[in-house]
Amino acid sequence: MGPLSPPSPLSDNPDPQPPQSSQLTGILISLRDRVLGVSESVLSTVDGLLVVADAETVHPESVAALAAATLGVSRRIADQAKVGALREVVARCGSGHVIVLAVGERALLTVVGDDGLDIAAFQRESPATVEELTKVLAADVAY
Repeated sequence: MGPLSPPSPLSDNPDPQPPQSSQLTGILISLRDRVLGVSESVLSTVDGLLVVADAETVHPESVAALAAATLGVSRRIADQAKVGALREVVARCGSGHVIVLAVGERALLTVVGDDGLDIAAFQRESPATVEELTKVLAADVAY
């Protein structure tokens, strides 16, 4: 019987997520901290698969799938209306907002905001968030 193998480097890591997932989640948390009224967010692929989420009350996998459908239909509407490339879809609801943003060509960011969502701050902060997410995702070969 040979010597015991050394412990896995991940065994001492309290966060089992890969570094990229932690970095992406950090970007979502940062958006929540910077914009009043942002309560949850989900990053997914355009085909509806969950990447990461900063969410407690919504079901991230369901939001990811529905966001993909929303973006697909909305892109077709924008194309038919000939108003340029779709940037975001905003649903204003009875007690809040749901916003779906394109993150490059292959990902989506869905943001849930309460009724007090600071839309101006969101519009000011979201482009930088999308750019950060795009950079991190682009660094991943699998993306």
